[in-house]
Amino acid sequence: MKYIDDDRDIRFNLLEWLDLDAILKDGPYQEVDREQLGMVLEEALKVAKGSLSACNGTGDRVGAQLEDGQVRLPEGFSEAFRDIASGGWISATMNPEFGGMGLPECVGTGISEFLMGANTALGLTVLLTRGSAHLIEAFGSEALKAIYCERLYAGEWTGTMCLTEAGAGSDLGALNTKALRQADGTYLISGEKIFITSGDHGLTPNIVHAVLARTPDAPAGPKGLSLFVVPKIRVNADGSLGVSNDVACAGIEHKLGIHGSPTCSLVFGANGACQGFLLGQEGQGLAHMFQMMNAARYEVGVQGLGNASAAHQAALAYAKERLQGRGPRSPKSATQSLIIEHPDVRRLLLMQSAYVQAMRALVSYTAWCMDMAHVSGGEEQDRWQGLVELFTPISKAWCSDWGFRVTEWALQTYGGYGYTMDYPAEQYLRDCKIASIYEGTNGIQALDLVGRKFKMREGRPVQDLLGLAGRTAQALAGHPVLGPSARQLADAVASLGQVLAQVPARDNGALLTLLNAAPMLDMLGHVVAGFLLLQQAELADKKGAELLRGRGLEASDSAGVKALQASSRDAAFYQNKVQAAIHFAHRGLPLVAAQAVAILAGDIAPMEAVF
Repeated sequence: MKYIDDDRDIRFNLLEWLDLDAILKDGPYQEVDREQLGMVLEEALKVAKGSLSACNGTGDRVGAQLEDGQVRLPEGFSEAFRDIASGGWISATMNPEFGGMGLPECVGTGISEFLMGANTALGLTVLLTRGSAHLIEAFGSEALKAIYCERLYAGEWTGTMCLTEAGAGSDLGALNTKALRQADGTYLISGEKIFITSGDHGLTPNIVHAVLARTPDAPAGPKGLSLFVVPKIRVNADGSLGVSNDVACAGIEHKLGIHGSPTCSLVFGANGACQGFLLGQEGQGLAHMFQMMNAARYEVGVQGLGNASAAHQAALAYAKERLQGRGPRSPKSATQSLIIEHPDVRRLLLMQSAYVQAMRALVSYTAWCMDMAHVSGGEEQDRWQGLVELFTPISKAWCSDWGFRVTEWALQTYGGYGYTMDYPAEQYLRDCKIASIYEGTNGIQALDLVGRKFKMREGRPVQDLLGLAGRTAQALAGHPVLGPSARQLADAVASLGQVLAQVPARDNGALLTLLNAAPMLDMLGHVVAGFLLLQQAELADKKGAELLRGRGLEASDSAGVKALQASSRDAAFYQNKVQAAIHFAHRGLPLVAAQAVAILAGDIAPMEAVF
């Protein structure tokens, strides 16, 4: 299955838009330069367009299979995972002490988009392996780090996150998996976990599970949970593999999408011989696990972006080759036109592009904030970290929600063929849908945003964010091309500000806030996306003007401008960048005001309805 990337926009985000000098000038990234980052993206794209995309379609059609208690993955998956591991792509942004490349997070975003877009099933294995290794690096003993970190980062073994249990769902305080301390300091683990991504397979000889469990004397609720490292195969003192650790796959889920990813039910300690190792401190398991969960939530946002971008690029390619009807600008002698000449198809395609660019800007900027927090100190570090924490639920929920809608619009571009399995649109749509559900449903992300993130540091991060958006709108209000779009952004910022100020102050403000948490997240996502796209459009407009001057052209020379855009990939890119921002401003940002009207009306009908 062919993967069509958007490498040009990924490079624009990383190498033209983001302030790389601020993170590369000193500190942990001072040995890295722009040329290296560009080469890294180039190599990662080769793997994505090679073995990963080659088995993506097979992964969907064949899927993971449970045979005689063993999970078997589709043909090509093992080879593709070896390519990922041998290239160092699991640990590209991780600590060099354990074999990582030590690259900035903002280049890791591009790598993750390639992997997720080319083969989501394997991209998820990478995500969880990196996350479990980082958990051990952050909270493990020196012995645990020595045994597990480098092997996981190198892809010799893979990792998982084991939270969910039947009947508990998102209520982690209701988990019942048990951990009984032994005389040697290890624990016997017993219980069953469900919905475990990449929970069992044959990609690697060992799988390392990060398991939340409860010790016998632990208090009820979330504070009673501890975190344990539980390998599928026991590891000897010298790092070699020993006997089975009494971890068994009881079944795999038959799902709407990501068929190549084995979603397993795992039974720990059915024979009383499952050994676990405490990670961090007893009773701090959930707090420790949130490190991995927050990273995974951000990367699930990248999954939404990756699926959406791949679907859009496939739809765009199809629209350039599919003949149907006659477009309004086609010569009268033409019997048929390419569907890309039809206005409604062009509207669909630009809407897809605008939202994909918005998602990419959001996750890229979030990653850059992570890097800024990493290279900063004191209050400056706190400010950047505050933005990262604020952006995390937005990245996860907004990108997965709108990523799914983009895949729907992409499918619509194909017409009837999009609904068939002859084309990739339907797989992208199915693979994307899960992103709004796992790693905390988007409703939970919204509750986290309004209940925690809006209140943290006395509300400074959200005020900083609205200030950035407002200043962007003000700075561009008189721009000859972007002025009307900037005014749309200013209106959206004002509408969101009204909601944030007025709703909590009402007598039933707490209820209204909970009832409208998801719309509030969506509003903030649109505002952030709008101001980031306008920043990018301003830069693209300047670069487009520079290209014109370099050719001795005036902007008023429409024929010359069109000829340049037809012959220059960069000129066309910058033109489309500006048009996408304008389209988003006039089609996406008005949704903020519409939702503000609904919220400020005080409607609580869902609470009054009788279901």
